[in-house]
Amino acid sequence: MMVEKRCEDDLLEKIKEAIVNLDIDNIQKLCKEAVDAGIPAYKVVTDGMAKGMDIVGQKYEANEYFLAELIMAGETMKEGMKVLEPYLKAGKMKRLGKIVIGTVRGDLHDIGKNIAATLLRSAGFDVIDLGVDVSPEQFVEAVRRNSPDVVAMSALLTTTMTEMENTIKALKEAGLRDKVKIIIGGAPITPEYAEKIGADAAAKDAVDGVNICKSWVSKK
Repeated sequence: MMVEKRCEDDLLEKIKEAIVNLDIDNIQKLCKEAVDAGIPAYKVVTDGMAKGMDIVGQKYEANEYFLAELIMAGETMKEGMKVLEPYLKAGKMKRLGKIVIGTVRGDLHDIGKNIAATLLRSAGFDVIDLGVDVSPEQFVEAVRRNSPDVVAMSALLTTTMTEMENTIKALKEAGLRDKVKIIIGGAPITPEYAEKIGADAAAKDAVDGVNICKSWVSKK
């Protein structure tokens, strides 16, 4: 069923606003309305929810939104994706690239990593989330199995930062380092540290990390 252009724009605008306004109670209903009206699921993601997440990211960078809002926007998007995923599998969602992400060995913090994974998915990346307390060997195995474009590592503790360096060494030893870009993030991480251990970039937050990853794949 073809949907009238004005009706389509109106529904996509409502979905975008639901993400920006953190309207977790209504996002599923709006997504269902959109697919029932004949709007392709990938378009609901790219022209509705993802545009909303872009605005949330801008508000975060402008200090209008904070960590709580970023988490809530991610949860709202997840609720919408529950409705859309069955349709996406049958559709033609354009993927930007593939990313393996995880919090390094010894560190159990996952809020920043989870936000980054959600934002990366909303931007159009396939995300393989390895979870927390991920060993260098697990990162190596995931790269070998999935052939990602990017490896993203998170650490919140200064005591676990060294595991990032260990993982990069393990990727080098496995002959995989040159096949991926590596981005690191977390409270104690600096661009200087990224350079010191041989990572390609340090993200100051999840929004910055997504922008860096997008810039890498657009150059491919």
